[in-house]
Amino acid sequence: MNVFFFGCRGSTPVSGDEYRRYGTATSCIGIGTVAAAGYADAAARKAAPRLVLDAGTGFINLERVLGGEPFRGSVCITHLHWDHTHGLPFLREACLQGHRVDIYVPGQGSLGDAETVMNRAFSPPHFPVPIGTLGESWSVSGIEPGTRELEGLSIRAEEIPHKGGRTFGYRVSDGTSSLAYLPDHEPCALGAGPEGLGEYHPAALALATGVDLLVHDAQHTAAELHALGFMSHSAAEYVVGLGVAAGAKAVALFHHDPHRTDAQIDEIVAQLGDPGVQVIAAREGMVISLPLVGDARADASAVVPARIGRAVPPP
Repeated sequence: MNVFFFGCRGSTPVSGDEYRRYGTATSCIGIGTVAAAGYADAAARKAAPRLVLDAGTGFINLERVLGGEPFRGSVCITHLHWDHTHGLPFLREACLQGHRVDIYVPGQGSLGDAETVMNRAFSPPHFPVPIGTLGESWSVSGIEPGTRELEGLSIRAEEIPHKGGRTFGYRVSDGTSSLAYLPDHEPCALGAGPEGLGEYHPAALALATGVDLLVHDAQHTAAELHALGFMSHSAAEYVVGLGVAAGAKAVALFHHDPHRTDAQIDEIVAQLGDPGVQVIAAREGMVISLPLVGDARADASAVVPARIGRAVPPP
């Protein structure tokens, strides 16, 4: 399967040349099931993802691979913070004739049904257009931890610690490869853990064990964690440790701090050295084909073939 990175920032979108390589949009990735090959021709457009994880401002970037066709698929939201939902109303292809947008969010319990809770942000005075008015084939459902089949893929949801609302991590598999996605995660909420960066707790390990790629919140560094831990995120060093403990083949640092420049992200990756697992910093427009073949870092031109929509070498 192919993993499309449509938005990799955390907390809020950014702009400026210093953020160009790793991107400016907030959390959104897509899962496709046909071999990636540049996405510029009609055959490649059929590989556009039908399963999307989170719908931050990066959600609009699906237009680059849909080729003007309506979006027909499922969107699994990890939690209802703005940076994971605010792209939903802005993808034109999700409103074209023939669209289907099935949205799944963590069940909200006593707060109300999923659509009612979502529409607290997507209705006046906060926003003019409620979710239910975007199109006749939009649906919103609350889900609980467990495994389900969506769009021909197996997706497992587990609750993970992150303040400010119920939060899930997801594991996606097509039977031959697998991905774990934990974009917002506060492991320190469950204790300091073996390195003082948070626990490798059962839910995180269940999602990440043996995956081809672990995409994980890396908003902070270990040095920043003491001062910024109140924001309820992880350190890049924790991501590496979890990847090693879980036996993941590679990890992608994700949910980059909105103030983190391209050069600073490069420096974080360089300082991690050779930690015992392949480390990639997620870039907006990156496409990774799973299962990984060889060393993802050394063979990046094959594993990460192009900016979305353009068959060009990675920067």
